[in-house]
Amino acid sequence: MKAIGYQRPLPITDAAALQDLELPDPQPGARDLLVRVQAVSVNPVDVKVRAAMPPEAGQAKVLGWDAVGTVHAVGAEVRAFKPGDRVYYAGSFIRPGTNAQLHVVDERIVARAPATLSDAQAAALPLTSITAWEILFDRLRVPRSEGGEASGQSLLVVGGAGGVGSVLIQLARQLTGLRVIATASRPETRQWCLDLGAHDVIDHSRPLAAELAALGVPAVDYVASLTQTQQHMPQYLECIKPQGALALIDDPAALDALPLKRKSISLHWEMMFTRSMFGTPDMARQGELLAEVAALVDAGRLRSTLTEQVGPINAANLRRAHALVETGRSIGKVVLAGF
Repeated sequence: MKAIGYQRPLPITDAAALQDLELPDPQPGARDLLVRVQAVSVNPVDVKVRAAMPPEAGQAKVLGWDAVGTVHAVGAEVRAFKPGDRVYYAGSFIRPGTNAQLHVVDERIVARAPATLSDAQAAALPLTSITAWEILFDRLRVPRSEGGEASGQSLLVVGGAGGVGSVLIQLARQLTGLRVIATASRPETRQWCLDLGAHDVIDHSRPLAAELAALGVPAVDYVASLTQTQQHMPQYLECIKPQGALALIDDPAALDALPLKRKSISLHWEMMFTRSMFGTPDMARQGELLAEVAALVDAGRLRSTLTEQVGPINAANLRRAHALVETGRSIGKVVLAGF
């Protein structure tokens, strides 16, 4: 099968940073689906792993987590899917990636893809939807409110125009009663956040407390810190209410949690790969929540966050996509479709 991978970490400007490969077709295990991949997206985790994680000696590492495709074959114990089903998922951190024509994935972290979206549109959603959902409902434990009745509580989404922020804004607006305040520093990212449903948008290049005060919000109940946590941490101490909560997804070089004690602020570190890495008893929850996301999309309540499609899945286009994500200025998601 065709695949794209790398032999050693290199700058994305190097043609060898990602290369076209021919690899043996994978074989599904008992609970696995063998998926013929139609579209993939690129996430910051792809960039981080490629830049810092060497493959095993003598082997190429295939990246990629988000995928949309068609089930080609199933393992002996698979019950929820059959060949021909169109599916989407975010894969596992400890298995080969989705940048390949054929990919093996555990059925418990898979759902049928949204029927109203193209393959490319659907490929933008899995990893960021799982991350945003788990932040909101599993880590911060925000109560669901299907009617969207105002709860009097507020959520600050720092980095609202990124992949996770773009889904988190929508989920919070559609499924909770929170006042959703996003951060963005450019006119185009500000408008993007408003279009996704943010009640307000403030500028994270300015002091956050002053920006919130200008909205008449002295402090927020929840903060989702999706980027630059180390830089913003001192401001969070000022912006979060006593007994509030902070969730983050990035990897600050240092994180001093002691100052959170004074306000009894809870700290939550989200990694959407945890369930599949450790085979947790609730691992199937990821497939279930992706099914809920698909239903919300097909009902017109959520939209794809695809903003740029760079062409078919090959090494040259993946290098372009990685370079875009590395800028830190991309909006929504970058997607590739077809081999």
